[in-house]
Amino acid sequence: MKYAKSIALVAALGATTLVVSCGGETEQAGIEPKVFTDSLFAVMKSDRTNYTKLIVQRLGPNKGAFIKPDEHWEDLDQGAPLPAQMFRYGAEGVAEITDEFTYSLQSLWPVNKQNAPKTPIEKEGLEFIKDNPGQNFYGQEKLGDVNYFTAVYADVAVSPACTSCHNEHKDSPRTDFKIGEVMGGVVIRVPVGN
Repeated sequence: MKYAKSIALVAALGATTLVVSCGGETEQAGIEPKVFTDSLFAVMKSDRTNYTKLIVQRLGPNKGAFIKPDEHWEDLDQGAPLPAQMFRYGAEGVAEITDEFTYSLQSLWPVNKQNAPKTPIEKEGLEFIKDNPGQNFYGQEKLGDVNYFTAVYADVAVSPACTSCHNEHKDSPRTDFKIGEVMGGVVIRVPVGN
């Protein structure tokens, strides 16, 4: 049986190898960390935006909904997690499966202090995306004995649910966010050769 030419990108959960199969012959070439992190971010951004617009915005205040998005959703009979919480649950779930990459949602103005930048490169990246709309930040850092490629992508307010939650939250250090504005960033870290 003759094999058709096929190209399969194996990037699920950190596999960083491009596999090309042509008539039974296989070649492998590494994927650049930037391409890998950009691809991961595309999935994360799509999921986060869709959850916010299609679920949270529709369940928000004044919608007469029985299920209410709330940061203390577990204490409510019919509560739903906020977008930032869903993002963190996803990151925690991925960390249980692989150590090929990590990701987190961070901000220079975090409502939850655990989401503040912890390394100099994270802070530099968050400042960069704030000051350069539409651009991503890429850098390298060494944590312990491991070198990392670290990418930071803008997390922007995509709906009124984002801005009203942050602007009205009692612990928010900033209360003037607008739709389309950078509220924080997604930090993706991939270990690279030492």
